[in-house]
Amino acid sequence: MSATGALIDGTVLLAENNILLSPEFASRLQFGWTITVHILFAALSIGLAPYIVYFTWKDVRSDDPAYARLRSFWINVFAVGFVMGTVTGIPMSFQFGTNFPRFAAVSGELIGGPLAFEAKMAFFLEAVFLGILLFGRERVSDRTYVLSSILTGVGAWLSGFWILVVNAWMQTPRGFELVERNGVEIARLTDPVAAFFTPRMPWMYVHMMNASVIAVTLVVAGIAAYFVWRNRDSVAWNTALRMAVVVLLITAPLQALHGDAYGRHVADTQPQKFAAMEAHYETGQADLHLIAIPQSLDALTDPRTDNLFTISLPGLGSFLASGGDFSAEVVGLHEYDENPPVALVFWSFRLMVGLGFLFVGLALWGGNRLRKGRLADSGRYLRAMMLSSPLGYVALLTGWYVTEIGRQPWVVQGVLKTSDAVSRSLTAIEATGTLVAFVVLYLALLAAFGAVLKWLIEGELERMGVRTVDDTSRPRLPGVSGDD
Repeated sequence: MSATGALIDGTVLLAENNILLSPEFASRLQFGWTITVHILFAALSIGLAPYIVYFTWKDVRSDDPAYARLRSFWINVFAVGFVMGTVTGIPMSFQFGTNFPRFAAVSGELIGGPLAFEAKMAFFLEAVFLGILLFGRERVSDRTYVLSSILTGVGAWLSGFWILVVNAWMQTPRGFELVERNGVEIARLTDPVAAFFTPRMPWMYVHMMNASVIAVTLVVAGIAAYFVWRNRDSVAWNTALRMAVVVLLITAPLQALHGDAYGRHVADTQPQKFAAMEAHYETGQADLHLIAIPQSLDALTDPRTDNLFTISLPGLGSFLASGGDFSAEVVGLHEYDENPPVALVFWSFRLMVGLGFLFVGLALWGGNRLRKGRLADSGRYLRAMMLSSPLGYVALLTGWYVTEIGRQPWVVQGVLKTSDAVSRSLTAIEATGTLVAFVVLYLALLAAFGAVLKWLIEGELERMGVRTVDDTSRPRLPGVSGDD
């Protein structure tokens, strides 16, 4: 096809032999890719914070070499993730100006404050006390060192709070009025409390923080299981594995229960998103599809009840949406002029929920073995935890996609559409070129993080005596010496 044309509602431009994305679509992909990578490291900081506080407290209190090893290893992982999170997060604020200037203009008065608080209140708090954790073990008192771990964690969780204040406002905007300024309609802040604590904020914060803890817990469990698999007598890593199982026993069921209530809130405040989550097109009673299998390629890209093989609970979608009425009417997608990419929302939601139930199963399996005192005896369970280590992040990302893609076509729900927020001066060449550059750069950053993590793991294997490596070839982790 050599003639200029348009595909996917004008999002892809074909010109001669070159394929260029439209500025709107490329900008959406670029920001989506940027936040996808950034959220991996943001969640790492949030989820690791409780572990670092606990390991630091136990190390100082007991002077046990096992806790010293765990503290040192995970602080180093936290530090690398913190650096990567900083590098991948900074460009997002610039993309507001380069790719979405209308969004910045309309929402700047509402989102500027929380973003500034995140940088000045949370980021610097986390950065300063992380430095003490890395280099101050022998230089400060035990009390100061433990306090530093707590404040580092507080910084990470505060950072998540302020970012989610912004996103929750975009989902359920409150505390503003639209006024005209210099010929442009903008949102003017009228009630900071209402704007910061929107109806979505508590739901999103609890769900996201707990999801981050689950994702990191599976990483901790997977790495600990690997070390235990290589050396069943490792005191430190048996301790880490037991702790991860206990945390998963608490957080995985909590996420399922909270997610059920969160779904009702979404149905109340964003019914279009709820309909997309369930691929509910016709207004009326809604079933809940426990299992949905596409019967054709069309069913994969456009899931509807009549083209899927489903195992459904009749009326349960209505029950969840209404909070107790199996026959409640749920507005279908046909009632809206524009809908989000339903397939992405529908399948992402199912993958997230399915993984959530898997995590509950892994927690119960591990809890049963822990109760019997045989957690490390089963090679099958150790392999299951190793294989499951990245799945928490898969669930976290798919949940985030449901949240963000399900809001489309709005960038600020009911206030500003994404198509109206994109820069009018941005060309297809510029947008596509920067998208490709961001993809390549962030892939390189992910590879660098993977290489450093591999280096840390190999260093720990060497210390455990599993591998024989020249001591001069691999520096020791700072702050700790000795064995388990």
